[in-house]
Amino acid sequence: MDHPEVAIELKDVWKTFARASGPTLAGMDLAVRRGSIHVLLGHSGTGKSVTLKHMLGLIEPDRGEIRIAGEPLDSADEVRLREIRRHFGMLFQSSALFDSLSVFDNVAFPLREHRPEWGEERIAARVEELLGLVELPDIGEKMPSDLSGGMRKRVGLARAIALEPDILLFDEPTTGLDPVTSHVIDDLIVKTTRDLGATSFIISHDIHAALRIADVISFLWQGKILESGSPDEFRRSSSDPIRRILRSAGVNE
Repeated sequence: MDHPEVAIELKDVWKTFARASGPTLAGMDLAVRRGSIHVLLGHSGTGKSVTLKHMLGLIEPDRGEIRIAGEPLDSADEVRLREIRRHFGMLFQSSALFDSLSVFDNVAFPLREHRPEWGEERIAARVEELLGLVELPDIGEKMPSDLSGGMRKRVGLARAIALEPDILLFDEPTTGLDPVTSHVIDDLIVKTTRDLGATSFIISHDIHAALRIADVISFLWQGKILESGSPDEFRRSSSDPIRRILRSAGVNE
């Protein structure tokens, strides 16, 4: 990475899928500052999830460069790619909990996979600590099917931060939640990011949440970043697409 304060960088990234009428990403440039909460906004189908998959190395760009923690993904072999991915904690839109495992075992899963030397006693203590951090103590024996959507999100967050990652990735973290629960999740994202000293990158269509919690908002439009800036700068944008999306969300101009 050109600058140590940048955690994730995309340079002139292009991606076109078979049978698509045009590129999904068309020369995308994006820099996510280390320690920030960075929200990528955009309409459905504009490439937000594709951007996230590029960051994880799940798909490769047709051209362009992606760097994570200073390292280009295109030169990383499978072993190195797995090591780079350890920088990440991921909260999926669906929470992606294992339905056959208890809450305790879901949160313990990455610890058992990557910290087997800890032993079960230390792992159990860490799981209880993590569930406390997301304000869900004493639910370890419950199954995911016993939980509300908001509780599932919080368990997913506990699992995502189990290994204290440098970078947290969030895929539409409040989709399907009521406004009160959405605020709880947003507040936990902020608290977790600050407590870990991590970088959080969030893809979302929730403009109100972005304006409330983001340090930086980027707007994806026609395959590239139309603008990036603080929430105040986003509110004051003169760009027609951004003005329209603000009006559609009822944000005061």
